[in-house]
Amino acid sequence: MLGGARSGKSAHAEGLLGDAQVDYLATARRAVDDEDWEARIAAHVARRPSGWRTTTPVDLPGALRAAGGVPVLVDDIATWLTGELDDAGAWEGSVAAMRACRARCAELVSAVVACPARLVLVSAEVGLGVIPATRAGRLFRDELGALNVELAAVCDEVLLVVSGLPVKLR
Repeated sequence: MLGGARSGKSAHAEGLLGDAQVDYLATARRAVDDEDWEARIAAHVARRPSGWRTTTPVDLPGALRAAGGVPVLVDDIATWLTGELDDAGAWEGSVAAMRACRARCAELVSAVVACPARLVLVSAEVGLGVIPATRAGRLFRDELGALNVELAAVCDEVLLVVSGLPVKLR
């Protein structure tokens, strides 16, 4: 499930799974000193059905490989990648840091393929806008775009949500 900011991609992904039990893997890292970020997280949590189990896995690829018999929703790949870029110290673009981050992305793609549960992924589509003015912005856009391509290649169905409307790409 791809879409731009505020496109409705998360809500649409959640709607695909209904009220059944779901393991919701939230990738956003908490920032208790950022009230706006915390409010965004709270809004996402508030709209989920009460039977959904929400976790923030330290190791997303490992969590996908260990998934049980209930559907899994990952929201979202962009915030996961941001954390991986942070952890690798890749924002300055060092070769070793980028290699480490790309290895983690390859682990994620492999885990998506191996995931035994029904899996719904949410990711930002960042390649439709302007070219970011900063090096870090361009790095993020390029790396997320490449990861989205790799994930789409291994997914059975790919949707793009635009203005709340899903468009089936595959």
